[in-house]
Amino acid sequence: MKLTGFVRSALSVVAFAAIAVAGGWFGSRLSPAPAAVSHQASGEGYVTPVDLAGASAGVERTSMAPVERVSTIAATERQSVARAFQEQFRVVSETTIPVIVEINVVSRVRREVQASPFDFFFGTPRQQPEEREFTQRGLGSGVIVARDGHTVYVVTNEHVIQRATEIEVVLADGRRFDATRIGGDDRMDIAVVSFDTPDEVPLAILGDSEELFVGDWVFAVGNPLGFESTVTAGIVSAKGRLPSAGSGLSGVTDYIQTDAAINRGNSGGALVNLDGEVVGINTWIASQTGGSIGLGFAIPINSARRAITDIIASGEVAYSWLGVQVGTATGPLGVDLGWSGDGALVTGIYADSPAATAGLLPGDIVTRIGDRAISDSASLVRAISAVEPGRSVAFQIVRDGTPRSLAVRTAPRTADSGQDLSSLWPGITVAPIPDDARERLGVSSTQQGALIASVAGGSPAGASGLRPGDIVTAINGTTVETTRDFYRVLNETDDEIQFRVIREGRHLFMGFVRSLAHRQVRDARG
Repeated sequence: MKLTGFVRSALSVVAFAAIAVAGGWFGSRLSPAPAAVSHQASGEGYVTPVDLAGASAGVERTSMAPVERVSTIAATERQSVARAFQEQFRVVSETTIPVIVEINVVSRVRREVQASPFDFFFGTPRQQPEEREFTQRGLGSGVIVARDGHTVYVVTNEHVIQRATEIEVVLADGRRFDATRIGGDDRMDIAVVSFDTPDEVPLAILGDSEELFVGDWVFAVGNPLGFESTVTAGIVSAKGRLPSAGSGLSGVTDYIQTDAAINRGNSGGALVNLDGEVVGINTWIASQTGGSIGLGFAIPINSARRAITDIIASGEVAYSWLGVQVGTATGPLGVDLGWSGDGALVTGIYADSPAATAGLLPGDIVTRIGDRAISDSASLVRAISAVEPGRSVAFQIVRDGTPRSLAVRTAPRTADSGQDLSSLWPGITVAPIPDDARERLGVSSTQQGALIASVAGGSPAGASGLRPGDIVTAINGTTVETTRDFYRVLNETDDEIQFRVIREGRHLFMGFVRSLAHRQVRDARG
């Protein structure tokens, strides 16, 4: 049962109580301080009125009457609001605990074991480490999300069950079931297991994570360190959090950050809103100790929902493929492109890809996909990951300073998508020349051009002999002074491309030919 109206009313009462307390306290401060009112400190700036019933000598009774009345009302209202929230916390806990399960797994791992020093005296000495198989037990949480006949489906994290040879699901009421892995996705760290029972099993209500706001109450429900059916409370600390570089976490989803305590064993459990709806799947924590320090992260349920459906249907998540290489069009690169907004810069197009078919070109800045604003390359990856394969979606782009709209129909991503670098056009990324690198690059402070930042081996540019650090000053005789010039001139050229570059102070000419497959990218210009 949603209690949005109740919560709004409760917050109004809190605001009234706060105003009443403020008015009463300041009223007492502006008149002579009565002996019957004391200020008890419990931390800096915290003041507790102890007794407002009596009045001291020298203080008119009429000056105390409003304070007594308002403060009494405030105290009553505060107590009422506190009890109302306590009651709702109970409702959330009672609703959510039955749909959260404990997941126990057994996996077998092989490890190298060093020779024991006792082997030298009591056995045959081994010169090389011996590989042995060990049984490893693990613990996680899960959320009951669907049922089909006698088959019940539970969502959890992929890292909980990834290498499991045995899976057991334990319900909050103590019932135990052997479970089967249906499938999973390590990009999003989502997996689904199932068990069979003819008996009644409660199902979780999935909410709308887009309706969350920073500051909203949330609850983490799971089995931390084996303490089953644990509920911790906190708030939404932030939305749209991304994993740090080198964390090993994929960028196909962002995360909800919460200070509700999340520990080992909570993985795969639920993040729940004040209505008892699941709004996230608890996945990881940031910690220097291995335990909760108030930095927990959950996959938004809106991101997980389609993944869950895909896994139940086919055992895997179907992702869309666009067929581009991208960077971020901000900072010095944005300035050099003549662009002051956010967006993802298309640096390369794969031949015969959805991007090539739709008419995207190198140098295009993608600012919106469907209803999602694109701020950088990572947000473009997330937006495409959320698009169902084969669906047509509207792109808003900026090409050489001019806004345009394109319709792009994505294709299913396969294991081979983007692997053939010979189909990548042009196969180089460029950037403005950094002032602090000019001496090392052998160019003057006034030299203009586009610096080659990277070259994809096997691509047309890679086969031409171009190198990172080369500075492109002209394409087919047309001067290139900025990265914006580079992409405009490149897209205007025909089949034969000749670059004039500066390499370590020397002027060189290097070229390559646009292949038949890459002419599709050229023909998309307009």
